[in-house]
Amino acid sequence: MTGVLDTLTTMTSRSLTITVKLFAAYQEAYGVPEVTWNFPVGTPVSAVLDRCTNDYPELQKWRELTRFGVNLQFVTPETPLRDGDEVVLIPPVSGG
Repeated sequence: MTGVLDTLTTMTSRSLTITVKLFAAYQEAYGVPEVTWNFPVGTPVSAVLDRCTNDYPELQKWRELTRFGVNLQFVTPETPLRDGDEVVLIPPVSGG
């Protein structure tokens, strides 16, 4: 029984590493095109946006308009992150 508990403890205490590609207002706020962050296993992709708005509260105005991409696919905010994911925050853009 101890082996099962040890495995569960290890799984829940592990973290995952993701790369976040920053564009538009997000890149302007951070001053770099990408960052690498760690999150606990089971974290939803929306936590990336939470961290951005905690780091730079001025980004809050883009919160409801930002879409999420993980590994070149659009995803919902509830999508769980996996180790090695590449996350893109896609704010509204305009242009011609």
